[in-house]
Amino acid sequence: MHQITLGHSNRPDDVPTVLDNLMRPDGQPRTGHFDGSVRCLGLDDFRYFDAMDRPASTWARRFHFKQFQFISLTSPEWIIGVAIANIGYVISAFCYRYQLKTGEIKETSWLKPFGVGCESTPSPYDGRASITGGSGQLLFNIVEGQWQFTLDALGIQADLALQSSPLSLPLAVCTPTGYNGWTYTQKHNALALSGSLSIDGAKQPVASMLAGYDFSAGYMRRETSWRWASINAQLPDGARLGLNLAAGVNETGTTENALWIDGERYLLGPVHFRFERHRPGGAASGRVWRIVSDDGRVDLHFTPKDKRAEKRNLLLLKSNFRQYIGHFNGTLMDGQGRKHRLDRVLGLTEDHYAKW
Repeated sequence: MHQITLGHSNRPDDVPTVLDNLMRPDGQPRTGHFDGSVRCLGLDDFRYFDAMDRPASTWARRFHFKQFQFISLTSPEWIIGVAIANIGYVISAFCYRYQLKTGEIKETSWLKPFGVGCESTPSPYDGRASITGGSGQLLFNIVEGQWQFTLDALGIQADLALQSSPLSLPLAVCTPTGYNGWTYTQKHNALALSGSLSIDGAKQPVASMLAGYDFSAGYMRRETSWRWASINAQLPDGARLGLNLAAGVNETGTTENALWIDGERYLLGPVHFRFERHRPGGAASGRVWRIVSDDGRVDLHFTPKDKRAEKRNLLLLKSNFRQYIGHFNGTLMDGQGRKHRLDRVLGLTEDHYAKW
């Protein structure tokens, strides 16, 4: 089991702490964990081949590349989630708001064939992604690895920056995917916020909110699925806890599982997601997920309260998406052997099938 604490990494020897280009000189991606954001994915440098080892066509290089960005905000009263996904043929986005007191969820979405009128960036370090339409507008702006976003939709007006300390490392990992692809994922949880936020005209206390971001990109499997769990929370003892757990994408030689305690990052090993996907009653049935690791460092129960779901069955594309809002109970152990107990800690899980 690998552990990462501040200033240490299990990255390969040929990977510097600050990585300018994901691609090696031979045109293949560096893999493993990195101690910071990769500045450039090096898409033009990537030597991409088809399954018969022939150089991939220009069409394949463009449309086989997928990427998405997601930000979630958690406060004592609200959970807000926003995302932009570029899958080549189309750029889509969604925004939802969930009020804890009332249990009311509102959502909206955008769909732009071939990304007409949109922006998208393949860099997790610098760039913009945006989408505008009848539902409103959403913009992600990444400046030297620092995330900002503006939103005007669903009665939400937001102009916010996620505050990550130079001493707090993101999760940044690249793994081989399928026969000839790769996936780069960068995430950071339990980040403070600055800026302004209002909902239905009421100003919100940004200082009491925590956020996390997700940037994932690469030449992913044509047909894929994943399970995911995420927490941005302040525990009763005052500690800020961030958690990212996943199964289904980045598991070729390593994982994208990480725990943050007051900004200090620890890598976690593989986890198992156990739940009943087809049980009647939906999220309101209160069915419990189990999320556990073989080494005992992750031992969680998740009880969903509500969900955002969307199914699309198009000619080339399919998506069966369910993101759940609920409470976590159980324990997490950091890399120093300290056990952190969770008692009805708010967070998210996801169960997603995609053909893209």
